Formats: sequence, C-alpha cells, structure tokens
Amino acid sequence: QVQLAESGGGLVQAGGSLSLACAASRRSSSSYVMGWFRQAPGKEREFVAAISRSGGYKLYGDSVKGRFTISRDNAKNTVSLQMNSLEPEDTAVYYCAAGSYGTSPERSLYNAWGQGTQVTVSS
Repeated sequence: QVQLAESGGGLVQAGGSLSLACAASRRSSSSYVMGWFRQAPGKEREFVAAISRSGGYKLYGDSVKGRFTISRDNAKNTVSLQMNSLEPEDTAVYYCAAGSYGTSPERSLYNAWGQGTQVTVSS
C-alpha cells in the first residue's frame, strides 16, 4: 500500500496563499487517483480536490473552486495543492489521499491517507 506524507501547512493571513505537497512512497503512485480532504475541529472530513491518474481531469469542492488548484507530477510521485485567496473558513487539517477507483469526491473510495498538515488562516 502506498504511503503518503503531506507538507507545507502553516499560518497565513486571510487573502494569502499556501502550497501543500504530498509525497507518495511508491514509484507506482501514478496508478492512483489522488485527492485532498480537510477536517476542521468538530466537523466531518470534507472533500477539497481530486485529480485523475494522468492529471487530465480534476474535481473541486464548491467552497474552493476558483481559489485552489490541484496538480501532480508522476515522475516525482508528488501531488500539490495551491491555495490562493485563503479565508479563515479554510482553517483545517489537510489530508492527502490515494484511491484505486475513479476520480471522485467520495471519501470512502480512498484507501490510503497521510497524517495531515495543519493550515491556519487568521482574519
């Protein structure tokens, strides 16, 4: 099973930007659909973005459309999430996930998860 490790979280002011990265342990990470989810205190884990194996198809949650961009580099086994125009409501732990099925916002279709990285947006 692929192992995932997120990096790049931190504290940023509202309106600012952050870039998250997810490194996959296996060379065959290109065989996985990759996604980003987030979980704020007291809330359920929420879909943020997903990207197909080739990178040609992307999905975004409604709350981040137009502000966040997901990308992947299969040669480097990495997936990135560029977050712009951040809002306090974006504060959460962000998780990278890998799935063996289609590109989807459905959490249950992802079977490998990273430990998460904290993103805090101050107002």
